[in-house]
Amino acid sequence: MAMIADIFLAAGAVGAALYCYILARRLRRFTDLEKGVGGAVAVLSAQVDDLTKALVMAQKSAGESAQTLGAQTRKADDVAKRIELLVASLHDLPPEPQKQAPISPFFERRQPKLEDA
Repeated sequence: MAMIADIFLAAGAVGAALYCYILARRLRRFTDLEKGVGGAVAVLSAQVDDLTKALVMAQKSAGESAQTLGAQTRKADDVAKRIELLVASLHDLPPEPQKQAPISPFFERRQPKLEDA
């Protein structure tokens, strides 16, 4: 009976060793930097770093653009106020008399006169 127990114990140890060997191989493939999840994690980490740098640059550029736009808006408001003042001052001018444009002699000769007809 002890011999049968030893055989089962040895078979269990060999089975456990085989199971550990297979798991070790799978884990090695899983964490492989070229093909496995380890490679995907490394690539994603590099992409996150690149995106972080791009985001910082975009935020800096947006801040500078906002400052420039604010300055231009203030200048436009100042110019609009000056234009409004000029237009308001034009209303105070007296109306200009309307003059008839002189008729050219050529135009007068070409006109048929009602008395001649």
